[in-house]
Amino acid sequence: MALPTLRIIGFIIGIFLITLAIAMVVPMATLLIFNRTADMPSFLWSSMITFICGLALVGQGRPEHVHLRPRDMYLLTVSSWVVVCIFAALPFLLTQHISYTDSFFESMSGITATGSTVLSGLDSMSPGILIWRSLLHWLGGIGFIGMAVAILPLLRIGGMRLFQTESSDRSEKVMPRSHMVAKFIVLVYVGITVLGSLAFWWAGMSLFDAINHSMSAISTGGFSTSDLSLAKWPQPAVHWVAIVVMILGSLPFTLYVATLRGHRQALFRDQQVQGFIGLLLVTWLVMGVWYWATTDLPWYDALRHVALNVTSVVTTTGFALGDYSLWGNFALMLFFYLGFIGGCSGSTAGGVKVFRFQVAYILLKANLHQLIHPRAVLKQKYNGHRLDDEIVRSILTFSFFFTITICLIALLLSLLGLDWMTALTGAASTVSGVGPGLGETIGPAGNFSTLPDAAKWILSVGMLLGRLEIITVLVLCIPAFWRH
Repeated sequence: MALPTLRIIGFIIGIFLITLAIAMVVPMATLLIFNRTADMPSFLWSSMITFICGLALVGQGRPEHVHLRPRDMYLLTVSSWVVVCIFAALPFLLTQHISYTDSFFESMSGITATGSTVLSGLDSMSPGILIWRSLLHWLGGIGFIGMAVAILPLLRIGGMRLFQTESSDRSEKVMPRSHMVAKFIVLVYVGITVLGSLAFWWAGMSLFDAINHSMSAISTGGFSTSDLSLAKWPQPAVHWVAIVVMILGSLPFTLYVATLRGHRQALFRDQQVQGFIGLLLVTWLVMGVWYWATTDLPWYDALRHVALNVTSVVTTTGFALGDYSLWGNFALMLFFYLGFIGGCSGSTAGGVKVFRFQVAYILLKANLHQLIHPRAVLKQKYNGHRLDDEIVRSILTFSFFFTITICLIALLLSLLGLDWMTALTGAASTVSGVGPGLGETIGPAGNFSTLPDAAKWILSVGMLLGRLEIITVLVLCIPAFWRH
């Protein structure tokens, strides 16, 4: 790869690092407000180190008359995510006095909005660290939306390529310039965060807890300010607010923009959104009836517990209302399956994404029909538009490598001595971005702190692969990519 191209990539990463350093002012201000200045030097040093390194990259200047090609965007995406995680880990390292492995794991989990954690004692933890964890979620969430809109379509396998070409929102007509799309997406993202914070506050949380949980919910991250997660707040209103904000974070942000631009039915007419909401409602109903019939809870309370936990798993957020892994084998298996689904394309949610399951169903239905009528000419459509071979091939490719990645990571974890449930659900939850796995060790009531360091590094790679939709990282492994 040419040196000028690397200089441009370094220049952009430098801007990211300077932005990250400025973001560290937020936890420092929080420490001043709470009069907990003992951790102030740690954040100050972290900010200075990050800023100086960013300034060193920016100081080299941007080469004139050199522009990034689409293939260069893949390297920029992966390298920027990794470098930002490296420096975002510094506050954890300096304030919590944990190993760099644990610090990087927490940082990667935050930036990728996964929600897996190695920290405990959150109820008495420094407010600076708590707001930093939530802020990493928030920054990673808006960063992923931008990547989904601008970069993943270049790979011809990202969800937004299908979404933009097949969706009813007609993005190219609603918003012709990409910078306008980005501006409106940021406004929507900030607006939902503010409204979510006010709603959590109204529902019974303190303002600090409300801001943290709003940033965590809209980014579908899952970091909480309590070891009990949302179970600390018994108010039903808190739980329903969390459900609404998680759902809002899992819907396509380009459709929010389309709605604001006058296409008022764009969001609700979209087949992906309809499928996602329908899946949630049916799962709430079926599992709510089962949970109500197998416990002593009233129907409303059983539905609330099911709705929050199901929504949290499907949207890959990771909040928990009690330890749902203790609900029995049926619930255990169902939650494991739900963790693969994810939200909509162009949202902050991880997972396989709803539209891929919908397209797979369309293909299955067409193939079965073809068996009955071999000479029939079938037009496969999604959202009223034709599914071409390129889109079908890209979905099959992603699904294959998504499955292989989880299997490989689970196998590596088992080689390190982890039991099969911890290995399999740990691999699935990190690649899908759910956060907590299943079982006593990494379940909703546990965390990842007791895992070997090697396992944490493997799972960190899994978080990165899952968040960047696998192929974005794998394309860098092709020798042809590095040829001039």
